[in-house]
Amino acid sequence: MKNVKSYCIALLFLSCFYNAQAQFGGLKDKLLKVGASQGAKALGVDKLLKQPAAITTSFEDVNREGEMMPDFKATLKAQPLYLLPKNPDGGFVLCAGLYEMTNKSYCLKAGTFAPSKGDGYMFAPVLGPKEEIVVSILKSAEKHPEVEQHDIQVLLWTIIARTKFADYSGQVKLTAIKLLTTKQLTQLEGGALGVLPFDVMEKAKDQLPSGVKAVFEAENNIRQLVASGNYTYADMEKYAIIAGMAPPRSDVPSGIWTKHPDGYYVRYFPSGYSITKVQVYVPKELIADGTKLVYDAAGDIACPANTGSQRLAQTNEPLNPNYGLKLTTICNPK
Repeated sequence: MKNVKSYCIALLFLSCFYNAQAQFGGLKDKLLKVGASQGAKALGVDKLLKQPAAITTSFEDVNREGEMMPDFKATLKAQPLYLLPKNPDGGFVLCAGLYEMTNKSYCLKAGTFAPSKGDGYMFAPVLGPKEEIVVSILKSAEKHPEVEQHDIQVLLWTIIARTKFADYSGQVKLTAIKLLTTKQLTQLEGGALGVLPFDVMEKAKDQLPSGVKAVFEAENNIRQLVASGNYTYADMEKYAIIAGMAPPRSDVPSGIWTKHPDGYYVRYFPSGYSITKVQVYVPKELIADGTKLVYDAAGDIACPANTGSQRLAQTNEPLNPNYGLKLTTICNPK
């Protein structure tokens, strides 16, 4: 009963906020700026910098035990991953062999470099305070093909930037409402920062190393854009994606295989941040006893060895699939 009461209060809060927004218009922006300024100063720069990121996944979360170099299973010919049987709860039921799919992917770290040709990417799970919401968006997007990939990317950037839902406006608000439940929308307020005033930003930046400073500043710029309600995708991308390339790490070459916790192998070949080719190799002995293995990419991140590059959220959504093709091996998963 207590949870139901809290939930109703949250709904009432959202309703009242939207009514006030409609009535007072420009007053909202002034109040938000004042509130953000006072809130940030009250919190203090030291505490502000200790606030956790929305998604915390880093290369340190990659389990490199069992990794294989790019020439692993190089003689095998990959079959279309999207032709495997669909799992009712999402993803694909795996069969023995090598499979690949070019799918939609999303940048999950603003203020970083786009993937470059030599970058090595390995599997890591989505982790952090907003992991449930990010995974929910990716799963919900599969059921809403009418929602543009750019709109979903903007929504993810606003969440990564820890934007308050009260600041959402325009298309990003519509996208959030379509892909998230009311309860999840209220959860976007938790851990959010709001737009930080200039003096607070300058004090904070003085205490950060250059790489972290770029991310911190990019996130605040994104929050400002969202709150303004006046921006294009190119405006958002300008802050989220740094021009140039991060130098690749020689010990993690492009095409390196990660041994997934479920026992199969996976690797990634990004083309920019919005397209990734994924390959999955399933050893025959792994499912010889009838074990059901599912590849569900909605909780997966292609994590770069170079921390200056972007984490890429993976999806179960193939790009330009050819369903006229047939699997060449017998595949009867249970």
